[in-house]
Amino acid sequence: MGLRAKIGIAIAATAAVVAVLVGLLVHHHTVNAQLDLAGHALDSRLQTTVQDRAAGIDTGRGLINPTDLPRPLRALVERGRRGVYLELGGRTPYLWAAGRLGPDIVALKRPYLREQETVRALDRMLWIAGAAGTGLGCVVGLLVAHRLGRRLTASAATAQRIAEGDLRARLPRDGKDEIAQLTSAVNTMADALGARLQAERDVTANIAHELRTPVAGLVTAAGLLPPSRPTEMVQERAERVRGLMEDVLEVARLDARTEEADREIRPLGELARRAVAACAGASGEAGGSGGAKDGAVRVRVLADGLVETDPRRVERILVNLVSNARRHGAAPVTVEVDGGVVRVRDAGPGFPEVLLTHGPQRFRTGGGRGGPGLGLGLTIAAGQARVLGAGLGFANPAGGGAEATVDLRGALRTERAAEEPAAD
Repeated sequence: MGLRAKIGIAIAATAAVVAVLVGLLVHHHTVNAQLDLAGHALDSRLQTTVQDRAAGIDTGRGLINPTDLPRPLRALVERGRRGVYLELGGRTPYLWAAGRLGPDIVALKRPYLREQETVRALDRMLWIAGAAGTGLGCVVGLLVAHRLGRRLTASAATAQRIAEGDLRARLPRDGKDEIAQLTSAVNTMADALGARLQAERDVTANIAHELRTPVAGLVTAAGLLPPSRPTEMVQERAERVRGLMEDVLEVARLDARTEEADREIRPLGELARRAVAACAGASGEAGGSGGAKDGAVRVRVLADGLVETDPRRVERILVNLVSNARRHGAAPVTVEVDGGVVRVRDAGPGFPEVLLTHGPQRFRTGGGRGGPGLGLGLTIAAGQARVLGAGLGFANPAGGGAEATVDLRGALRTERAAEEPAAD
């Protein structure tokens, strides 16, 4: 049950309880007041009747020693007291007043129907007023709950946008209640988080730029060394440093959101094969009829499709996914093309839970999928997918291993549309 429903139900329930309590109080007060008023009037008439009979005046009013006098009132009169009693046992209620005159009992009685009808009419009005008050309380409760719920929903949506990377999202500051304090806290958190991340990005980009020239010189110097095993090791390490530096620079460019995709229409199966070839180098051998096989990486094209996208970015995404599967997973690694969807599977231990929950995060270690790493490969893949408007998902299938899915179905084009020239 949502907060809006809870607030609405609470206000409506409070209005209903208040209406019932007020109705009960008014009902009992009215009943007692009517009984007191009618009893005083009948008792005054009884006193007048007793005085007239004591003076020998027979007015014809009053009952002498009535046999149907209620027992509680008879007992009271026999003790020498005068009293009033409401008899409700029969179909018609009667109000009695009785007193003694010598050895006799003088009594008066009258129907109590008029007072009962008055109480019934009052009860009907109280029910109507209570229902109207409860309905009004429901409406007011729903309005208040809707307003509060809308503000809380907006706060939650903005916080979610901030968590997803939109650090420019802010909430309007209005009011002085607790929700306004929450709004101010969310905006302050976004400002602090944005400043901190921007400082981190600036430092990372500056370091990468500063290292670019010396790393390029290192790679050039390593290429001039005489052929030997130590030379190969130096060249390999230099290339890895240069690749890492280029990754850091690409992450900085993706964070800046200044790049746009250069779109072309290409077969997705061809892009997958080129990515696998680029990832594995020139040592791959041709596979069977199901696709190309490169070492432990196999490409399977279930259904090829033409996509209008940036080929370089798609290949970079697939290269990073295949490299991650080969480095942290286990053979066999399969790249499967099915229409506009590409799936990269491996038989390793699967993705760590933190990646499935929060997505790729830079400078995070391998998290259980093998050796340590900086987490830039999947971060770059996610950034490139965001530029393309493609979907990128990660899952651990029931059969074991890990599966990364690139969804390019939004970029699918038919062959006829691909052959048509662009409009001038």
